[in-house]
Amino acid sequence: MIPLHDDNPTTITPLLTIAFIIACVLVFLWQLSLGAQGFEAAVFRLGVIPATLLGGKTLPPELALVPPSVTVFSSMFLHGGWMHLIGNMLYLWIFGNNIEDAMGHVRFVIFYLLCGVAAVFAQALPDTNSTIPMIGASGAISGVLGAYLLLYPRAHVLVLIPLGVYMRTMRLPAMVVLGFWFVLQLVSSALADPAQGGVAFGAHIGGFVAGMVLLPLFKHRNVRLFAPPRH
Repeated sequence: MIPLHDDNPTTITPLLTIAFIIACVLVFLWQLSLGAQGFEAAVFRLGVIPATLLGGKTLPPELALVPPSVTVFSSMFLHGGWMHLIGNMLYLWIFGNNIEDAMGHVRFVIFYLLCGVAAVFAQALPDTNSTIPMIGASGAISGVLGAYLLLYPRAHVLVLIPLGVYMRTMRLPAMVVLGFWFVLQLVSSALADPAQGGVAFGAHIGGFVAGMVLLPLFKHRNVRLFAPPRH
């Protein structure tokens, strides 16, 4: 299912959601400007490598641009390709505005980054010797999805469903869309071979759970959990 938009209006302009999207797009354009070799080098220099973050390993001097601890944050703004970027930004745009509305701008920034940090460690801790770099905003965005599920499970989301060569749109409750997404991450994580790289399903799961846990600490007091959809 590919979400297109929800029917959950906001009361504020989601300035930080927009800022995160712009930042990710600009960083990706910078990555492209480096050429193929420079692109790959940037991933190793600014992406999270579990072996350097937690395993005590070090990068070659020519790749050691920033301390491993800094890559926990820099990795959130890198992407591996156009589809990786577009998919993440689509989810952030659809669901991030409501979470920013429920928290306010400053709290949303802290929440987003903490979810991203939780996602990094959820992916890195199971294999601290991994030398595969992890990049992308999806861990932090997964936290946004977890928060949205608790706040607006009954809000409707217009999704595009591929049916072979046909495409169909449907309006489904957020609990169905996001619940299906989370189950898909669990199944995919169980079937994936971590040694092969690819999608960081552990980061998605960790970010999602972190978003649910952190939400009560960051939302405005007057924002209720499991709220009915707004029109």
